[in-house]
Amino acid sequence: MPFELFDKRNAPLAKAPSITIQKRGIFSISKAAHKLIGEAATVELLFDKESQVIALRPSDPSPHAYAIRAQSERVGAQVVLSATAFTQYYDIDTTVTRRWEPYMDAGMLCIDLKGPSAIVRGNRAAKEPLEPSIGEITPDDVD
Repeated sequence: MPFELFDKRNAPLAKAPSITIQKRGIFSISKAAHKLIGEAATVELLFDKESQVIALRPSDPSPHAYAIRAQSERVGAQVVLSATAFTQYYDIDTTVTRRWEPYMDAGMLCIDLKGPSAIVRGNRAAKEPLEPSIGEITPDDVD
């Protein structure tokens, strides 16, 4: 089997901010990314259609706000928010789970959907084993 060059950008680092948009429109936000927005309990979601950028803006609870909840009780665990209606309304592709490195802009945590990302394959992937392509993350790659 030939050697393959490992691209470290495809594996999340524990302290690196990341946001993963899962197949059903669930946003998984790493602890490091959540800290960038002050560990907000609720956020508003904004979308720039032209540049294809999603922004999470910390907010007080309101009809427009999305609640952020802990994914588990483990310290340092990711947090999640359910944004299915948002991804469907703006026709954001959720056919595969994908991870981005977010950036801050005007106090908002932003995801450039046209920027670099990594496909994430979890333990519940297809029943048949899939051959990973370069840049894909398989269950063996994840703790």
